[in-house]
Amino acid sequence: MDSEREHLPGIQWQSEEHRDTDLLEAEHHNLIVWNDDVNTFDWVIESLVDVCGHETIQAEQCALIIHHRGKCGVKKGTFEDLRPQAEELINRGIQATIDY
Repeated sequence: MDSEREHLPGIQWQSEEHRDTDLLEAEHHNLIVWNDDVNTFDWVIESLVDVCGHETIQAEQCALIIHHRGKCGVKKGTFEDLRPQAEELINRGIQATIDY
């Protein structure tokens, strides 16, 4: 079958491996929440539950990581999926960025 693909002019084939890599790269963005001296643990936890869909225990763990390490990657996904969540966290006064 691969030999048939090589003989079709004007058609570019993409291997399974290459498609898997493209998919991983498309979803390789991280929503990062940064520590500050303003927001309470409760507010950050509530916001992660509301905005990111975290379970309470997951949000609590992220809040502890944010506090002790200065930041935490709270969600992975495409830029398009993460952008509204980052914007909502920022609207709530929480420092958030999207890293690639």
